[in-house]
Amino acid sequence: MKRAHWRPHPYGVLLAIPLLLSASALIAQSPAGADWPSYGNDPGGTRYSLLKQISRDTVSQLKVAWTFHTGDISEGNNGQRRSGFETTPILVDGTLYLTTPFNRVIALDPATGKQRWAYDPQVDRTLDYGDGLINRGVATWSETLRGSSSSNQHPCSRTIFEATLDARLLALDAATGKLCAGFGNKGQVDLRDIPGYTHRNLGEHPLGWYHMTSPPAIIDDLVVVGSAIDDNNRIDMPAGVVRAFDARTGQLRWSWDPIPLNAPSTDPSPESRKWISGAANAWSVMVVDPKRDLIFIPTGSASPDYYGGLRPGDNKWANSVVALHAKTGKLAWGFQLVHHDLWDYDSASPPLLATIPHDGRQVDVVVQGNKTGFLYVLNRDTGVPIFPVEERPVPKSDIPGELASPTQPFPTAPPAVTPQAMTADQAWGPTPADQDFCKKEIAKLRNDGIFTPPSIQGTLADPGNLGGMTWSGYALDPTQNLLYVNANNLPGRVRLIPRDKVASDNEDGEYGAQRGTPYGMLRRFLQSPSDLPCSAPPWGTLTAVDLAAGKIRWQIPLGSMENFGGQHKGVPPGSIALGGPIATAGGLVFIAGATDPHFRAFDSTTGKLLWEAELPTSGNATPMTYESGGKQYLVIAAGGHQRIPEEPLGDSLVAFTLP
Repeated sequence: MKRAHWRPHPYGVLLAIPLLLSASALIAQSPAGADWPSYGNDPGGTRYSLLKQISRDTVSQLKVAWTFHTGDISEGNNGQRRSGFETTPILVDGTLYLTTPFNRVIALDPATGKQRWAYDPQVDRTLDYGDGLINRGVATWSETLRGSSSSNQHPCSRTIFEATLDARLLALDAATGKLCAGFGNKGQVDLRDIPGYTHRNLGEHPLGWYHMTSPPAIIDDLVVVGSAIDDNNRIDMPAGVVRAFDARTGQLRWSWDPIPLNAPSTDPSPESRKWISGAANAWSVMVVDPKRDLIFIPTGSASPDYYGGLRPGDNKWANSVVALHAKTGKLAWGFQLVHHDLWDYDSASPPLLATIPHDGRQVDVVVQGNKTGFLYVLNRDTGVPIFPVEERPVPKSDIPGELASPTQPFPTAPPAVTPQAMTADQAWGPTPADQDFCKKEIAKLRNDGIFTPPSIQGTLADPGNLGGMTWSGYALDPTQNLLYVNANNLPGRVRLIPRDKVASDNEDGEYGAQRGTPYGMLRRFLQSPSDLPCSAPPWGTLTAVDLAAGKIRWQIPLGSMENFGGQHKGVPPGSIALGGPIATAGGLVFIAGATDPHFRAFDSTTGKLLWEAELPTSGNATPMTYESGGKQYLVIAAGGHQRIPEEPLGDSLVAFTLP
């Protein structure tokens, strides 16, 4: 998940039971779990539903109940960015709410898919938002959360919040779709221009450099938003600030910056060396623990991604998961997953709150995954790892001025869910010619295992920046202590380009200017002329991790790339996947996400495929489920992916139910 300028690859851009439920999960579920009130269903983001009408025994009977077309598709013509439909709807008070790539908010009847209202914030579709035109959903707050007896007493007693690409926080009346006049300036807050707020001069940067793609988080009477930053563009990008606003008035309550204010320094003493950077942005999904008054935030890379000579040290709290006190925004604790990131290994996956048995007692934990393929299981109160984490030596940089971290944190359990190294002899291809091509490409690269720093000759990054776990995250079945994780096996190549040679470099790939540093950057995924990856399949897996034991229970290939970039008959299964899973009390795990246009259900205990249905195009979103009129529905957004031209774009929200 990156916010940078891409050039197309010549072969295509490739990209027991009640006791174990956390308190936050129980708070969020309405009776019988009929609603899906937030992006991850409950405040802790478990993506677990108590519904079980659709079960192992009945899932094979699922049929399409309705399909809703948003009409919002951009192929990238007429100066517009390409779109991706990645929304996960929410269901509250008998209405389904979703967002489109153009930031339109739509309310639907959950049983029929008929539109009730729509609001269009009229975002500028031509600005460089890095990720393209994307929004992943809304959040909701109601006066009932504060003791009011009815959610329909007056306008905006239930509010739908959306953070937009052009950096606005919108408050909409859930009943009508109209802006809530009492919030901010006639229903919206300009996140770039807040009176009295001069935090890193967000408003001085061009429109689009600071934007939002993920839904806000709600805790008590606060709505909390992060930031998405084009962090590989230059050294002095906007700060990755997190801010909390009053859910009624839009007044700023607090702000928190993952990295300190900094500036260049010529003082050579380590204790006084300051550094310059930006970003470390909280662009992914945040989760909350209302009982502890904590909000958990995944943070991204300090800018720029692949050269850190002007940001010496660990760069805390970039590439971390942090817990903030919700009332004040003060840091409760932080845990850094990657020190001095040089690989774009940001914390793309949302945190997940769980309660697991450990050393003879129930322990509340935070689970945080990373693009490295590592999973970290941390004590929710302290951030201390439940399973030991070892600081192990990693390769040094050979770039002048770059001081790579001498160690990185390796969890001893659970095991990494994706490969983290490969040699030229392990190169793969569907034909001997493809395999030979990949072998020669890998042999050219610096390749000292995971955390090999970028180099001028070119470095093998395994996993690459879309390897391991992405923004789509994971789901938990608390009755089995099983975490379901989709991950990608997708190595890449990273090359630093001396500044005086950037203008003349014309290799195909994705360029990052890294302005203000001595080096530009080029990266591309390792692909053969067939368009398929140079690593051996599967290129995507679904893994069940036993959180109590710290072990992998099962792992299976997910989807197929047989038709990716052409026909590849006989290619083993396992596709890169950019949409996440959900789990249900019916003993099922549902996931789409693969490059092939299918929606699948797996047995949550064994990983056996029980059902699949073809979608209009691939579903690079996380599904959700709810009950309406006594029937359980399953909903997925099918829209293709804005970075993968091989996938046709779409605008379909598809609902399934039992006949």
